[in-house]
Amino acid sequence: MNFITIITDIPILIVLVVFVCSLVYCFKKYTQTGKNLNVLIDFFEGFKKNDLNFRFKEIDAWMSQNPYVSSTWAEFKNTLVFSESIALKSTDDDVKYKDVSSTVQNVQTTADPLYFFNEETLITSKFNYKLTQTIPTILTGFGPLFTFLNIALAFGRVDFSTQEKTLSSLSGFLGTMQIAALVSVIAVSSCLIYLMIERIMYNKLCKAPLGKVQELLGGLFASISAEKFLYELLRESKVSNNSVANIMSGIPTEFKTAFNSSMATSLVPYLENLIFGLNQLNRQLKENLKAQTHKDEVDDLF
Repeated sequence: MNFITIITDIPILIVLVVFVCSLVYCFKKYTQTGKNLNVLIDFFEGFKKNDLNFRFKEIDAWMSQNPYVSSTWAEFKNTLVFSESIALKSTDDDVKYKDVSSTVQNVQTTADPLYFFNEETLITSKFNYKLTQTIPTILTGFGPLFTFLNIALAFGRVDFSTQEKTLSSLSGFLGTMQIAALVSVIAVSSCLIYLMIERIMYNKLCKAPLGKVQELLGGLFASISAEKFLYELLRESKVSNNSVANIMSGIPTEFKTAFNSSMATSLVPYLENLIFGLNQLNRQLKENLKAQTHKDEVDDLF
């Protein structure tokens, strides 16, 4: 039995076609996934952690418009915590900005980026990954299936009616049994070869770029727990409340000091001048009264 006769046998041909088509499908999907992951790598390599406050809108717009990661990005964006600032106006009308929290710097996330950008969301959910993992089982199952089918056909073709027919049918029986054995060998061999090639392609085309994407995202978005952030805000609130309480408690003393200083610098000199003027007026009136009294006595003499 020559090689062409073997590979053109229908059971063996089915096994080989499934094997080749499965490899082509894996290579196509893994290559497409790897290209999308490399696009993400090229994009995130252009950003630094300190640039997020200024370029976050650029990242948000690009990620939202990318259909490969738009849904995952929308979920991840809800976990981001931004470095909020408040505007404080000084006495000379200059506006200064102060961070709400001294811990939250740049853009941080309350969840690990790997929870969202992982193997399931970026690779296995983008194609029929379960099918690629089922192919080895299918190839292995083809072995005993076609083997027992050929054995059943071989026994059905044996004719013991005459000696000539028995000899001729035995020749066909042995050929069919050989094909039955070869089907199992080819099926198991195809399964092993598929597993080896599929794992190599998956690790090289998908797993390696995924690790790079996760490394870049972890470097850009530092993780902070929600409890830690709330505790930090509570601490900042207590510090602010304490400062306000100290200011309020010092207002009466400051008001008294300011009032005394104002009285000493402006009202007291005014009152002194007023008293001095009244004394001068009183003395003038007394002098006029004495002069008038002296004139009346002279008039009485005459």
